[in-house]
Amino acid sequence: MGYEPNGKHLIAGEWVSGRTTFRSQPVTGEGTGFCEGGPDEVDRAARAAEDAFAAYGWTGRATRATFLETIAEEIDARGDDITRLGSSETGLPEARLQAERGRTVGQLRLFADHIRDGAYLDRRHDAAMPDRQPLPRPDLKMVQRPVGPVAVFGASNFPLAFSTAGGDTASALAAGCPVIVKGHPAHPATGEIVADAISAAIARCGMPPGTFSLVQGTGHDLGGALVRHPLITAVGFTGSLGAGRALFDLCAARPVPIPFFGELGSVNPVFVMPAALARRGADLGAGWAGSLTMGVGQFCTNPGIVVAPEGPGLDAFEKAAVDALMPLEACAMLTDGIAAAFRHGAAEVGSVKGVQDLLGRSSAHRNAAPALYKVDAETWLANDVLAEEVFGPLGILVVASGPDHMLHVARSLQGQLTATLQMDDADTDIARPFVPVLERKAGRILVNGFPTGVEVADAMVHGGPYPASTNFGATSVGTLAIRRFLRPVCYQNVASPLLPDDLRP
Repeated sequence: MGYEPNGKHLIAGEWVSGRTTFRSQPVTGEGTGFCEGGPDEVDRAARAAEDAFAAYGWTGRATRATFLETIAEEIDARGDDITRLGSSETGLPEARLQAERGRTVGQLRLFADHIRDGAYLDRRHDAAMPDRQPLPRPDLKMVQRPVGPVAVFGASNFPLAFSTAGGDTASALAAGCPVIVKGHPAHPATGEIVADAISAAIARCGMPPGTFSLVQGTGHDLGGALVRHPLITAVGFTGSLGAGRALFDLCAARPVPIPFFGELGSVNPVFVMPAALARRGADLGAGWAGSLTMGVGQFCTNPGIVVAPEGPGLDAFEKAAVDALMPLEACAMLTDGIAAAFRHGAAEVGSVKGVQDLLGRSSAHRNAAPALYKVDAETWLANDVLAEEVFGPLGILVVASGPDHMLHVARSLQGQLTATLQMDDADTDIARPFVPVLERKAGRILVNGFPTGVEVADAMVHGGPYPASTNFGATSVGTLAIRRFLRPVCYQNVASPLLPDDLRP
């Protein structure tokens, strides 16, 4: 029969019931009751995490690496059930969920290899100079150390890669920090079975039970209680700008403020240079349409804005995009709330004077049909609503008079996760001024591609200036993500027996 959810919280190795429940709202099948967490569950999980940190924070890198690999094994062992539950809850195709599971376990294994290597610790040693004049120098050793218990908020659009055992959890555990996950109510059963896998890995590896907990719930009070708890030392979040900013403000308002690593999304502009547009406008239009509608547009790197110069090449781009989007049927979105927000956003865009609706289609209920709009650059610059993310398959074609006009649009942008240049060799001189502008606007700059694929690798940056993320010096994807949950500590004249293992000879 396979795994059936128990609807409870996982706190320090025990499945715990709550006083109230909420019901899941799957795309297919009947909903299931899940316990609603609150301050009591948060406090229990946080205390267990603090107790676990006394041991887990001082485990060796090889031990933690084996633990991460064991989590990956346990997730794979539940692969069929994870796919079944995830597809039912989210409506995502089975192939997509299988690929996302591969990404999730691959990330855990990559992080295991990375911490075994040890280079991420940035170890430094200034040897003592007792005879230095006019003053001697003490012996100084520095290493990165884990910060303590970390709160992680699961994402709606990635039930595996950005949720229970996703990037934030994996990087915090790799750093040596216990984790408390607030499960996303869009996929509580998927969150529970992944938590079960982590719990099994904890038992197999002999880790402290409080190393990981999952608390489920729908209300804002649960999230607020989690980020305000005095034992939480950092927060990882992937979600909307409104929710992320509210939690960010709570973290800053604490008696002891803590870092909030929020990835909040963006419109991910694509700038099409003149020669590329003239030579392959139709191909670019079709390619953009495919990227725009991938996963019903529910990616934080969805390329929602295209900026291009007017002319025949743009006409070919537009026709190809319309031809690609028009036959596509409306598809189910992750939640009713996301679908309603998409309809609201599309209506706001369409109501701006000067905006042309190129498809003339509408969405209803939990479904979303692609939406495509066209506007001149001056109107786009004059209406801030057009620069706001609409989560879903909505694109805006911004028509500029030429490259200088396009550069003006680039300078007006807020922080983005990505920015893309579509160009040919003949566009090099025209494109060159865009690079210093876009590198101040985005965490990742692409040439001749589309941003919806985020490679899990050492060099990847998934973050950017606000409002794309709340910490422009961090990434939530790639091995650099581990550094978010570490802080440098200097040890002066400390004898070897008292040093962390990573600083001993």
